[in-house]
Amino acid sequence: MRSDLMKKGASRAPHRSLLKALGITDSEMERPFVAVVSSKSDYIPGHTHLDKITRAVEDGIRSAGGVPFTFNTIGVCDGLAMNHKGMKYSLCSRELIADSIEVMLTAHPMDAAVFIPNCDKIVPGMLMAACRVNIPSIFVSGGPMLPGALGGRRLSLTDMFEAVGACAAGRMDEAELARLENSACPGCGSCAGMFTANSMNCLTEVIGLALPGNGTIPAVDAARIRLAKETGERVMALLEQNIRPLDILTPSAFENALRADMAIGCSSNTVLHVTALSYAAGCPISLEYIDEIGRTTPQICKLSPASYVFITDLNLVGGIQAVLKELDGAGLINRDILTVSGTVAQRFSNAPDADGEIIRKIENPFSKDGGLAILFGNLAPEGAVVKQGAVKPEMMAHSGPARVFNSEEEANEAILGGKIKPGDVVVIRYEGPKGGPGMREMLSPTANIAGMGLDDCVALITDGRFSGATRGASIGHVSPEAAAGGPIALVEEGDIISIDIPNRKLELLVDEATLKARKQNWKPPAQNLTGYARRYAQHVTSGSTGAVFDDMLC
Repeated sequence: MRSDLMKKGASRAPHRSLLKALGITDSEMERPFVAVVSSKSDYIPGHTHLDKITRAVEDGIRSAGGVPFTFNTIGVCDGLAMNHKGMKYSLCSRELIADSIEVMLTAHPMDAAVFIPNCDKIVPGMLMAACRVNIPSIFVSGGPMLPGALGGRRLSLTDMFEAVGACAAGRMDEAELARLENSACPGCGSCAGMFTANSMNCLTEVIGLALPGNGTIPAVDAARIRLAKETGERVMALLEQNIRPLDILTPSAFENALRADMAIGCSSNTVLHVTALSYAAGCPISLEYIDEIGRTTPQICKLSPASYVFITDLNLVGGIQAVLKELDGAGLINRDILTVSGTVAQRFSNAPDADGEIIRKIENPFSKDGGLAILFGNLAPEGAVVKQGAVKPEMMAHSGPARVFNSEEEANEAILGGKIKPGDVVVIRYEGPKGGPGMREMLSPTANIAGMGLDDCVALITDGRFSGATRGASIGHVSPEAAAGGPIALVEEGDIISIDIPNRKLELLVDEATLKARKQNWKPPAQNLTGYARRYAQHVTSGSTGAVFDDMLC
């Protein structure tokens, strides 16, 4: 056992003495040691209840003969970090989480691990760490929040951000804003829509590192506690069979994850995280490959923020396994590959058939291609990402004058100040991985545009990124970013930008000679960075490579 490095033999008597100070008995010393890695904190609604999930996992480990050891990681709530300096530290936290887990599980060798994330960057950070350590591992999330409700209408956090724009535009008064505020987020769990947290928890289930139900069982259901206990028990079987993350994370597993991503309309952030995970797993995928999968995978679910159908509704009709079963009927799933609990096909064999409404039949999809699209062109030579499943039909192709802003704050001020007009293309730059640094999410400007009733006539592009709660013609991850001298740095006020999502094009309609002259006069703005932000900006790579650190590309 790996834990024998710190507990076997006469030379490890000091180590055993320290373990006994924790209350470990001689009989426990002979059993497998299992790490339980939790992101419990009182900061985040998605994580506040993870102590209960952790206890259930520990119970499962003990009942199956293991000895659990729990430690916590940091975690940033993107909703609370939104639209201020804190958002610069959200994506940054992914690498810190992966690094800290690698440190803990190497310094204190464990035989297996259970990972308990729930939100945003914590899920991919833990997945990347599981690849690095590569001991028998399994994941169980805290589960999604129930949707809120007010006046017969169901709500999520998207409604709150859009209400800010509606209030600024005079379309809603502050009393109504307060009623929404008290109703939108009714309790613990990851935010109720198909936002980044729920997207990543669903994809962890698809890719095979979590048990069925991981992505969709509500946080408040007893079934979530049972799932946690089963996860604790299951990790002991994985240890016995010596099944490790890198045995599961094969190119075929990544293809399945991307198929499901496209089919259920996941957050555009999944492009960053699945790409980063692919590097950690040693089988890197490109944006071109992601788009190829998107072009050949129909979208069969349309969940909030693209509709008022929620992930808890998906759970009631069979969840992710029912989605995979429907995709498999069209030959789109690699069915005989390994997961933490049998093959992919064995897991969905007992799932119900698609209900035809929440999960549409493959012959009647919401769209013939997937929920995400990768755009290329002279404005994004390395690619850009749009959640096309949440774009209104009239904005799938759009040309308009650029309204250029060098920060999110400048753009928000203009939007809320009524300075953005129908037809405009809002450009927010110097918010990329290096330029931000940290590639801030732009939910506030996109939600303000929607809240002011402009989402059917205004587009937004950025070298930053978007929350999974974003909807509309919002194109992010424009690469190369402005701070690296990408073409987005050369856009000037009034330049015409052409967006053609069906044909995957993002073009700046300015001739090459003019752009070359602009480039000669361009220099990046000075950054006065300190601490971790400075180190992050020095080592982070392009959004097109998942914003991983440069050493992962070697």
